[in-house]
Amino acid sequence: MKKIIPLTLAVASVILLSGLSAAEKAKGSSSASDLFDGPLLDAKGTEVSKEALAGKTIGIYFSAHWCPPCRSFTPKLVKFRDANKKDFEVVFVSSDRSPKAQLGYMKETGMKWYTMPHGSGAAKALKKKYGIRGIPALIIVSPDGKTITKNGRGDVSSNAKGAIKAWAKKSS
Repeated sequence: MKKIIPLTLAVASVILLSGLSAAEKAKGSSSASDLFDGPLLDAKGTEVSKEALAGKTIGIYFSAHWCPPCRSFTPKLVKFRDANKKDFEVVFVSSDRSPKAQLGYMKETGMKWYTMPHGSGAAKALKKKYGIRGIPALIIVSPDGKTITKNGRGDVSSNAKGAIKAWAKKSS
């Protein structure tokens, strides 16, 4: 009897822990909007609902106005996003020097997408989560928040017409 009780406790613990693990997984990023902790802003700096991202593939764009490669890639991304805005949205994570520079860069280049507040903890957390060490970087995530590719910049540059379909295949 003494051996049965510890064994029963061990089995019960495994069942309980596996149940918690499943619950934690279910509680994880069930949508891409869950990746963005804190407010989401439009191109004018006004807070918007994260529901605007629902059901879309999202490009998390790490960039800054002071960065020459960023200024070269941004117009391509603007054109790509505008041509695919039904299924694709961009969230800008700025490395600009100030909120004014961030919004100025967005206006100058025609970024009509969303952004994280300048220098916010949420923006820093995204940089850390995706291991961003250089810009520009474009991380593509599925509507359920799973990373599709960390090479979105390369995909948009080399396969603008087929990138959305390729990402959809990877996310299924």
